[in-house]
Amino acid sequence: MTAIQNRYEFVYLFDVANGNPNGDPDAGNLPRLDPETNRGLVTDVALKRKIRNYVALEKEGASGYGIYMQERSILNNQHKQAYAAIGIEHEAKKLPKDEAKARELTAWMCANFFDVRTFGAVMTTEVNAGQVRGPVQLAFATSIEPVVPLEVSITRVAVTNEKDLEKERTMGRKHILPYGLYRAHGFISAKLAERTGFSEDDLALLWRSLINLFEHDRSAARGEMAARRLISFKHAHPMGNAPAHALFDRVVVTRNDDGDAPARSFNDYSVRIDRDGLPDGVEIVEVL
Repeated sequence: MTAIQNRYEFVYLFDVANGNPNGDPDAGNLPRLDPETNRGLVTDVALKRKIRNYVALEKEGASGYGIYMQERSILNNQHKQAYAAIGIEHEAKKLPKDEAKARELTAWMCANFFDVRTFGAVMTTEVNAGQVRGPVQLAFATSIEPVVPLEVSITRVAVTNEKDLEKERTMGRKHILPYGLYRAHGFISAKLAERTGFSEDDLALLWRSLINLFEHDRSAARGEMAARRLISFKHAHPMGNAPAHALFDRVVVTRNDDGDAPARSFNDYSVRIDRDGLPDGVEIVEVL
């Protein structure tokens, strides 16, 4: 398929109610926070994981839409598929000396794994399949306002072992945010897409995944999460027609009141898009 011809940036807004959008394993699974501002954080890795999971569900069994980085996958075995497909044997930790064969290896990985041609991958393991720089990159998501994590005690009436049978209940804890609206920025390079084959169909799939990824990622720990807005900036030229930061500044999120009371829903905010004086060759597309 033909690679995309346009550069894009996008602003992605999502929220959480009574849940933990991204726990920090180094802090007892507390919601991630910026310690200087108390604004919540969600890592790019967490968002990419959800995108991968959505694509795996929608495209299950479809050719060209395998997921390279998936739970319990053995990466060397993924690379061996590429070697087998082009009919060569791997040499420990080394790419083929024939540069054409080396390029064919990475091209096969891009063609067969959606997340490789989208996000890229470092595949220089024991079975070396090279490196791919992906056209789609995400930054950390940050909450619009400071958030206050709560530690909630929970009980379980069942017990694990017979020796605990006399206990009335066992206790546990979970961490939640009553509410948080998060903003993430994304970047899509048309020039890097040429190298991986990231296509218009792939772009449409990426948009669908961002809109629907929380619908297939439900759990009690994550509470209620929802995609709220997805605003893209489409450039006419593959190298771009304006700096990304200047376009991001055009999306402004504000409180509907004076902000004295804590926000508890998306309706407490307004999203404004400044369309005045938009640079030539840039189009604003409200995907969601």
